[in-house]
Amino acid sequence: MGDDKGQGYILSPKPAHEVELDSFYMGQYAVTQRVWEAVMGKNPSYFKGTHLPVEQVSWEDVELFLDKLNGLSKLEGDSKYRLPTEAEWEYAARGGPYSLGSAYAGGEVLEEVAWYGRNSASQTHEVGSKAPNELGIYDMNGNVWEWCQDWYLRNYYQECYDRRVVKNPQGPKTGGGRVCRGGSWGNGSGYCRVASRDGDILSARYRNIGFRLSRTAL
Repeated sequence: MGDDKGQGYILSPKPAHEVELDSFYMGQYAVTQRVWEAVMGKNPSYFKGTHLPVEQVSWEDVELFLDKLNGLSKLEGDSKYRLPTEAEWEYAARGGPYSLGSAYAGGEVLEEVAWYGRNSASQTHEVGSKAPNELGIYDMNGNVWEWCQDWYLRNYYQECYDRRVVKNPQGPKTGGGRVCRGGSWGNGSGYCRVASRDGDILSARYRNIGFRLSRTAL
């Protein structure tokens, strides 16, 4: 995880460090408005469209969605749908065991794999309309930021490196909000690197933040 080339206060992926993860599933697409509305009965998004990613959902809203989805799915324990940990998100974005080490999720040319500040026309776009990464996962850079499960702490990667926290890291015990990853339609290329990280308060609802689902593989 991380990137020793990172720079800036918000883009804080230093230092690079190794982690080990148990198997997990990651959603191929960000959760769409169609899926959100089917579960929650309403659509909070600013940019409306069935196959657009849902946005203007806070971390707290997502937790309510997950509770209802898991109830409908009758899933229990580790099999429940959840947000990915930050480590899982970065592993999937990098392409897992098939990673080619690209700066972005799917390649070195951001325009080919992401909707971001230079090509988005300041709006979201249908999921899966750019090239996938090595795992066949779409839009892990750009379109919308994606909530993760972990608390956000700017220097957490340094703590992991110092303490050698490498097995299924769950993030710090507390922090200044929850982790967001991937960048969005309104961001420059630096925010869209697979290693770049940010965070926001649990109640934040913006038209550039959504999420995707994860599950532990049993």
